[in-house]
Amino acid sequence: MYRRRSQCCPGYYESDDYCVPLCTEECMHGRCVSPDTCQCEPGWGGTDCSSGCDSEHWGPHCSNRCQCQNRALCNPITGACVCADGYKGWRCEEPCDHGKYGKGCQYKCQCQNAATCDHETGECHCSPGYTGAFCEEHCPSGSHGAHCELRCPCQNGGKCHHITGDCTCPAGWMGLVCAQPCPFGKFGINCTQDCPCHNGGQCDHVTGKCHCIAGYTGDRCQEECPVGSYGLQCAQRCECLNGAECYHVNGACLCEPGFTGDRCQDRICPDGLYGLKCHKQCPCNGKHSQSCHPLSGECSCKAGWTGLYCNETCSSGFHGENCQQTCNCQNGADCDSITGKCVCAPGFEGEDCSLPCLPGKYGANCSSTCRCKHGGTCSPIHGSCICKAGWQGVDCSIPCSSATWGLYCNNSCTCVNGAACNPEDGSCTCSPGWHGKDCDQPCPDGTYGLNCSRHCDCCHASSCDPITGFCHCVTGWTGCPMGFYGKDCIQLCKCQNGADCDHVTGECMCRTGFIGKHCEQKCPPGTFGYGCQQLCECMNNGTCDHVTGTCYCTSGFKGIRCDQAALLMDELNPYTRISPALASDKHSIGAITGIIILLLIIVVLLVLFIWYKWKKKEKGHDMPSVSYTPAMRITNTDYSLSVCVIKHKENLLKYNKAYMNNALDYGTSVNYLDLLYNYTCGI
Repeated sequence: MYRRRSQCCPGYYESDDYCVPLCTEECMHGRCVSPDTCQCEPGWGGTDCSSGCDSEHWGPHCSNRCQCQNRALCNPITGACVCADGYKGWRCEEPCDHGKYGKGCQYKCQCQNAATCDHETGECHCSPGYTGAFCEEHCPSGSHGAHCELRCPCQNGGKCHHITGDCTCPAGWMGLVCAQPCPFGKFGINCTQDCPCHNGGQCDHVTGKCHCIAGYTGDRCQEECPVGSYGLQCAQRCECLNGAECYHVNGACLCEPGFTGDRCQDRICPDGLYGLKCHKQCPCNGKHSQSCHPLSGECSCKAGWTGLYCNETCSSGFHGENCQQTCNCQNGADCDSITGKCVCAPGFEGEDCSLPCLPGKYGANCSSTCRCKHGGTCSPIHGSCICKAGWQGVDCSIPCSSATWGLYCNNSCTCVNGAACNPEDGSCTCSPGWHGKDCDQPCPDGTYGLNCSRHCDCCHASSCDPITGFCHCVTGWTGCPMGFYGKDCIQLCKCQNGADCDHVTGECMCRTGFIGKHCEQKCPPGTFGYGCQQLCECMNNGTCDHVTGTCYCTSGFKGIRCDQAALLMDELNPYTRISPALASDKHSIGAITGIIILLLIIVVLLVLFIWYKWKKKEKGHDMPSVSYTPAMRITNTDYSLSVCVIKHKENLLKYNKAYMNNALDYGTSVNYLDLLYNYTCGI
């Protein structure tokens, strides 16, 4: 059994019930139309359609020949021409129109001065006489013609035409190549101007400037040399003497009557005589004159002298021969009538007296030294001092008084409440407890001390003292007694001279006139007031009170600042301030009085103590009975000791109050009470 079946012919293969031709090599840009035969797409050729058409062919299998010209490319598919730069047309057979260039002839030429441009690149082809990328420039100097390749023949600075090469001559030259100067008597451009020179002068053929012969000068040589000069350009000086003039051409001397010689240096008459017969005596001052005229007898004075007989000095501002030279001195200076050397006025120096004295110097020749103090400056003329703010006096050595400040101490201080006033700017340095511009405002509640910078550390108080910070306790409360500070108020203040101490830290706040950690030092000499910040104003070796600043004058002086001389009767005046020695005597008397009062108090205390012991003996040993529990136990001894402590504290408060009233010395009373406490309480 068998069945018939169709079969593809050789060179074909079956695909989807169809016989399809088979190409051994794949058709790259085409299709297989018969065994091993490709039908290529336009622009492709070869057995497998993998090769593009060359530049000369196009179409299927590249069978059509291109007709493009002038290096144009043709489309391998359509055969259309793609023109190269500078060409146009169906076959690119035409160059760009005049004035156009480039791809598609779309660019406009930029060449100037009738130049043509390349239709492909746009490059300019310049006309003769021009150069540059756009032919916008003339040929460089020295060249002309096509491509500027021809050399100019012009001489002496002549310029040639950039196209023709014809020479244009500068002033003073002529000829085809400007090689000939102007003829004599002519000058300028094209030699058309006439020379204006006189007296044999010749003019420059270029500028027309006259070159004068010896003896003449001026723009046109119309003037003879000035008197005293001669020769070419009048550059030589005449050497003629005794008023003689020289010939302006060769310098020969033309002597005045009465003189002879090559330079007219010889008098016809002997020295000291004059007249036609030389029998008259010269009337001139022989010391200040050179000679007299041999005919007229007129005096010839030496440098620095003048007058009919040479007996007068030069007028102010002049010096030298015949007093004709002007002095160059400045700032009112005089000059020596002979040499002209400047004699400077006070306050100036230098050759012409133009320099003021250096700082710190004054007077004639700036030879004196200023004596101004504290930064004051002095006048360079007379040396008077100009004081800085805060100082006064002849030498600026006296500070402004405590109530004034500023320049010349003309401003009044506004500081109050013991504040120190800055003598320079008037600013106030407040005392403790005050603040504000004028120190007129007390410290705000809760603050105290210098600059109100401290805060009150009070409990159960209505306020604190703005100066010391001591608390003002409300009713039913108390704080540390005066003279004690610290925890439980058991530490003793060490401040001296009435200073208060901080009840917490124990820091001393000194009173006016004292400084130091414990306020143990008086203000240094020359200072006083709070913090010793104010300067004493006492003069003539007077000393000032360290607290108030009051001056204590030495013998022979009086016044608020000891600046007045005292007479003998003034010294006996009962209102004169006491000296420091008398003040110290008063302090000694006060100390002795205090000691006597202290001794009396001690005697009274001893009497009271003896009376107390006597009363105690009468009472016997009848002491209050004391019971105790396990939680608390108080013995008779403890009770007695507590009574002693209470009594001792009462005594401390009492004597502290006495100390505050200045009734006795604080340290002495405290030492005595400590001894009494030890004895009474058995410690």
